[in-house]
Parts: sequence; structure tokens; C-alpha cells
Amino acid sequence: MIEKVKFFLRLTGNNLWQFRTRNLFSVTIICLSFLTVGIFMSLSNNLRDTARELSSNMSVAFYLEPGLSPAASDAIRQEISKPAFVESVKSVTPAEALERFRTSFPELADIVAGLKGNPFPPSLELRVNAKASASKEVVAFVEGMKKRPGVTDVLFNQDWVEKMQGFSRLAGAIGAFLGGILILTSFFIISNVVKLNVFARKNEIEILRMVGGTNLFIRIPFWLEGITLGLLGSLLSLGLLFIVIRLFPVYLGASLGALQELLRFRYPDLTQAIALLCGGAATGFIGSATSVSKFLKV
Repeated sequence: MIEKVKFFLRLTGNNLWQFRTRNLFSVTIICLSFLTVGIFMSLSNNLRDTARELSSNMSVAFYLEPGLSPAASDAIRQEISKPAFVESVKSVTPAEALERFRTSFPELADIVAGLKGNPFPPSLELRVNAKASASKEVVAFVEGMKKRPGVTDVLFNQDWVEKMQGFSRLAGAIGAFLGGILILTSFFIISNVVKLNVFARKNEIEILRMVGGTNLFIRIPFWLEGITLGLLGSLLSLGLLFIVIRLFPVYLGASLGALQELLRFRYPDLTQAIALLCGGAATGFIGSATSVSKFLKV
């Protein structure tokens, strides 16, 4: 048994090297296919994590009328503190809001510097319990407070959570669609490469049959070639994906501005990386097996 395994591995290695040019082409196509899937998967990971972070830190900002009396402001504060889903309420003065804006958006600091007064109104920030962040009770409460006298506007980041989740699903769908097309292309390329290898080794196959080689014995090296090509391509795609994620912020980060956090890539986790490797191996195996079954007359 061990000798057979050694024979198969040695034969597979020799064949991969002998037809290295066409095999390199196959690996390149597989790499590009799974790199496309990996890029959109990484973007989807970031959007999903952003949505999760926003959901766990759900907050509502109630903007108050400028010049509102302390008594009226305190009454609104007490009212929004009553619901059970409220974790905390914090008052934010116009000066604090202006300083936050300058810190968060330094590239826009010149805009507010040219204004005569402070454009930011006083506000009350409410932190929502994570378990109740998406409940209808919170939404109904926010809608009711929008009509409350003394409240000029309400900013509820649930919309952002839903948008991030939607963008995450969209990125995943686009990645699956484009990657699926390229993976299908890889499948046909591997199938044709194995087909050429079968024809090139026709005499060798006939000799194996003459000395008693079974159908399975002849097919196994071709299956191993396909699996190896798929694994090499998907493994190389993970390496290139790591480089892309490292270089992307360097070359495009500054120009993206506020979108930098949303378009940041998060490297696939261990489960996703293993799935990509298994997908590459499966693509190679199916392409190889299909070609052998169709063109190898054994």
C-alpha cells in the first residue's frame, strides 16, 4: 500500500513538472478565480463586522432646540431615560459636538473654522441595550420622540446597521457570482489540461493496461494532478489576498476619506480560508475526473 502511494505521488510530481507550462496556466486561472472570491469575501467580512459593531453599540442622538431652557432639557432627558432598553443617557454640549467633529473629520476642519458661530445644537445621546437594539419597541419610541416639542431631529443608527448588512450581502453575492463564473472557467481549463495530458501519455497508459493496471490505478494520478493544481491555485490566491489587503490602505486609503473604514478588507477567518482551499481542491478534482471519465478509454 505504501509503495503504491509513493508511486502515485512520484508519478504525479513528474507529470506536473513535465507539463509545467500548461499546469502553470491552470494554477494562474484558479488563483485569479479564488482571489476574486476572497476579495469580495473580505469586503463582506468588514461590512458584516461593522454592522455587528454598530448593533452592539446602538445609540440614538436627540438634537434639541438651540436656547432650550435647562428645565425643558432636563424634562426631555428624564423622559428618554424611562424605557427599560435604555442603558445610559449623556448630554452633549455644542462645544463638545464641535470638538468631536474636528477630531473625526480633520479634513473638514477648515469648513467650520470659517463660520462665525457654532453650528452644532445641544443633544442627548441614548445608548440602547444590545439585545433590544433591533426591536420594534425602540423604533416606536424613536418615532414618537421625533414629534416631541423641543426635539428638532433624531439620529438613529439602525438605518446604518441595516445598510451595512445589506451591503455585506450584496458584496457576498457579487463575489459568489463573479467567482462562480471564473471557477467554472477554471473547471473547463483543468479539464482540457488533463485531457491533453491524457493524450500525451497515451502510450504510457496502454502499457499500464497491458501489465494489468486497473481503471482506478490509471485514474488516480490524474485525480491527484487536478487536486494539486486546485490547491496550489487557491493557496496562492490566499497569499495574494494577504498582499492586496496590506497594500490597499497604503495606495487608496488616503483618497477614500470617510469611506476607508467601510471599504477596508478583513482577511478571511480560518474556516473561510479552509473553505477556499477545499473549493480549489474540489474544482481541480471535478475538472480532472470529468476529463478522465470522458476522454480516457479505460
